[in-house]
Amino acid sequence: MNHAHRRIELYDTTLRDGAQTAGIHFSSEDKWRIAERLADFGMDWIEGGWPGANPKDDHFFNLARQRQWTKSRLVAFGSTARPSKKAGEDPLLTRLAACGADAACIFGKAWALHVEKSLRTNRLENLDLVHDSVAWLKARMPVVFFDAEHFFDGFTDDPEYALSVLRAAAEGGADYLVLCDTNGGSIPYEVARITRKVLEAFPGHKVGIHAHNDCEMAVANSIAALRVGATLVQGTVNGIGERCGNANLISLIPTLQMKMGLDCGISPETMKQLKALSDYVNEMANRLPWRHQPYVGTNAFAHKGGVHVSAIRKESRLYEHIDPALVGNERRILVSDQAGRSNILSKMQQLEPAAGLNENDPVVAEAVRRIKELEAMGYAFEGADASFHLLLLRAMGRFRRHFELIRYRVFDDKRGHHDPAEAEATVQLRVGERTLHTAALGNGPVNAMDNALRAALVDVYPMLADMRLADFKVRVLSTRKGTEGAVRVLIESTDGKSKWSTVGVSTDVLEAAYRALNDAIEYKLTIDKVPAP
Repeated sequence: MNHAHRRIELYDTTLRDGAQTAGIHFSSEDKWRIAERLADFGMDWIEGGWPGANPKDDHFFNLARQRQWTKSRLVAFGSTARPSKKAGEDPLLTRLAACGADAACIFGKAWALHVEKSLRTNRLENLDLVHDSVAWLKARMPVVFFDAEHFFDGFTDDPEYALSVLRAAAEGGADYLVLCDTNGGSIPYEVARITRKVLEAFPGHKVGIHAHNDCEMAVANSIAALRVGATLVQGTVNGIGERCGNANLISLIPTLQMKMGLDCGISPETMKQLKALSDYVNEMANRLPWRHQPYVGTNAFAHKGGVHVSAIRKESRLYEHIDPALVGNERRILVSDQAGRSNILSKMQQLEPAAGLNENDPVVAEAVRRIKELEAMGYAFEGADASFHLLLLRAMGRFRRHFELIRYRVFDDKRGHHDPAEAEATVQLRVGERTLHTAALGNGPVNAMDNALRAALVDVYPMLADMRLADFKVRVLSTRKGTEGAVRVLIESTDGKSKWSTVGVSTDVLEAAYRALNDAIEYKLTIDKVPAP
């Protein structure tokens, strides 16, 4: 099939399917903020939820009445009327028509097994429910989608009945017939074969695909249907959804446009917002991003092996399928005991472009030697760019300490089972000729030490007032010495504008934490170009 310039419509169902993810809880306001972001990105259709099903969705649709979207249109979701009820008598259907959305999407059973076992009705009544529900809505709303639930299972079981369900929806006036792989158990070549049969049976009708990810094929199944002629894809940002999730629009959109030459209506400039959209939805869902997520993950364009880095320095296409900037991502050169000079030099040039280093510079050789030595002790710099930056500055003789530790002491006060633990840290530091001595409380020893360090230094370095600990991880490194083994502490810090990560290693967890905290503060002062005493 000739794909050139064929338009694929994007139908986002993050606010409904995504909200059904275990562990995700969107408030009405969260949903409205996400909807605004989806509209800014340019999704054609944004499904908001099920009016009448719960107060939260009702509130969302009230909030959405203020929308001023130029391209996106809002869809309200629901189901066909229930057995033994006429369409106009079903309260959930009437709520769809009255909620202020631009379109309605209703699902109906396309698998005879579901008709008989779940709906507990007969096949003919199910066809009437589909036809009458679609027709009733179409008389009241400009656009109606029909989601044929369990369509691929239904077609495999009884092709004629599955097609008759689509026919009932089409005759009722449905604008889109959406084929749903509801159980997520289909495989791409079957999806392609069945979608082709539907397109042959319904020439001129708009056909869509809605895939779940239970076999980790939701993106592949969506592509299979679109490749043979479907023109609409339903999915969610980051693939969130019930059970194993839904088709991931963050992977689908660039694949369709950049790899298949299909037009999703997303300009190259807007495509650069893809990573930011992914990160935003993760933030609203209170989810940690998947670092290895294709296209937008932190590690999607991360290179660790020395051979790889040497190659991409010559030609990025040798180990990158696209330019990461096209989707708002960036290349990361990781440093590790597998790194050669190419990794280190590339990172040095990235961090200190004015230094004018080359591969034969003794500074590069010294940095390689020092990194491998430290990683043998348990350090891991691939997740601690700030510590690595400081290491390079030290190797180049360009690092100056802003403070020195004289001593620290930490008391961890354990109380009863129901009382919160409280720790107190005391630190003594030297800044130039001054000696600073401060104590601080914290929720645990590391938090107390962090508070004490910054409290001691904030009068000298006021910019530290905005800095705080964002994340803290401890890993016990494998050893034969049991409790004498080393621990690695990774710390993420932020000043509200940017984030940076540091690492410390020691046989004492507090000492490892101090080393990471020390680097975090030194890095902040270094990038802010604060002169050392």
